[in-house]
Amino acid sequence: MAWLADEADLAGFRQHARASLAAGVAPSQLVWRVASHDTPDLFDGPVGTTAPPATDPDAPPIQVPAFFVPLAAQAGLHADSKRFGLLYRLLWRLVHEPALRHDPLDADRQQAEALARAVRRDMHKMKAFVRFRPLAQATTGQHGQDRQGPQHVAWFEPEHHIVDATAPFFARRFAQMRWAILTPRRCVRWDGQALHFSPGADRSDAPPADAAEQLWLTYYASIFNPARLKLAMMQKEMPRRYWKNLPEAVLIQPLAAGAAQRERTMVEQPAQEPARRRPAASSALVLAARPVPMHAPGTLAALRQATERCRACPIGQHATQAVHGEGPAQARLMLVGEQPGEREDLQGRPFVGPAGQLLDRALAQLGWPRDRLYLTNAVKHFKHELRGKRRLHKTPAQQEAEACLQWLEGEIALLQPQAAIALGATAARALLGRPVAVLAERGQWFTRPDGLRVLVTLHPAALLRSEGGDPALAYQRWVADLALAAPDAPG
Repeated sequence: MAWLADEADLAGFRQHARASLAAGVAPSQLVWRVASHDTPDLFDGPVGTTAPPATDPDAPPIQVPAFFVPLAAQAGLHADSKRFGLLYRLLWRLVHEPALRHDPLDADRQQAEALARAVRRDMHKMKAFVRFRPLAQATTGQHGQDRQGPQHVAWFEPEHHIVDATAPFFARRFAQMRWAILTPRRCVRWDGQALHFSPGADRSDAPPADAAEQLWLTYYASIFNPARLKLAMMQKEMPRRYWKNLPEAVLIQPLAAGAAQRERTMVEQPAQEPARRRPAASSALVLAARPVPMHAPGTLAALRQATERCRACPIGQHATQAVHGEGPAQARLMLVGEQPGEREDLQGRPFVGPAGQLLDRALAQLGWPRDRLYLTNAVKHFKHELRGKRRLHKTPAQQEAEACLQWLEGEIALLQPQAAIALGATAARALLGRPVAVLAERGQWFTRPDGLRVLVTLHPAALLRSEGGDPALAYQRWVADLALAAPDAPG
């Protein structure tokens, strides 16, 4: 039996795991207990007294894949009581089954990664949703009050044992502020120089709202934009379980209820005259900004040349190059994505990045040669925003997709494909001319007025970004969607 000091005793887990592994203790022979809450039964022995097995000092070090160490550090903070047994079993198998390190779909590895994702998400939510409140008069106390200057206290209810792992972020972010974060299981206090941890607290220990909080609510209400309200997306990023501890949550319901009326009021208001007019652009810039008329280019090469000169929207002037469709002119099936990514922008070819690699894997599984398909995107330039030296993908706006629609329709007119697969919402909207709820309409065929049949499914990037559910099952379901476009598929 291996006893750990507390729920976040990762150092103790590493010590016991290494010693037990070196001593040949199989996972089925080892029981993991946490001394902070477990009570031993008649046969357990004293709490916390079980030492790791003795190891041979001359034994070679244990070699594990690089992914396991950070995976264990994150999954070990999950609230699942069986997490340490899972991690030790995975460690044992990685040592005794070398091929396992190359199998990302293994059940134990998938389960550990799911635990790690949940912990990372909980840490992200803690960083986003902690709200400090100042104490009116600081007095010495158990959970962080201090006589030396003002003190700020926050109450948070994490799902997992993440306080120790997340506290350094707040120490860096609020280094000049004396603060404390109270949670039901564990509390942390920053005195300006070091972090101090203590047992859990009660919500009543946190201070009540003050005048500054009312100012924050006034600001929150003033920046609310009813035209951009997406309740489902908001609840995905800000789950309801956090609302009770967020001051602004009291405004969400009334603001959402009045969003339609506020949007109508905004639309009905007359346009405001700008205080300062911008100088008129030169005639050369105006000509460069005009959409390039297609004039029905007779070949794909001519269409590509016209696309390269397009400046109908701002994306074209910031991208490295236009990324045209790729495939034979006699292709019977067209696959349409959203827009090029960074690798596509640099190489000038569609679907060569991570999403393209996943698509290639699916095409190989279906037995579809890529060189017999036509791969393209609804938007031909890479839209991004700079974060330091990195270019991060940014979803194209509806107006930008509409400006690029002429090039997609030009490809369709020249190719005359028998069918098209819309990969994602942007591609589906461009092909069908209406908003498409991809999750509700995936795997369905639709026929355009010109007779082109369109199959709707997810973009491969959506599978790479997904953090919930079973990734292997989601991938197989997506491949099943694609298979509906096979020549011998019914429908």
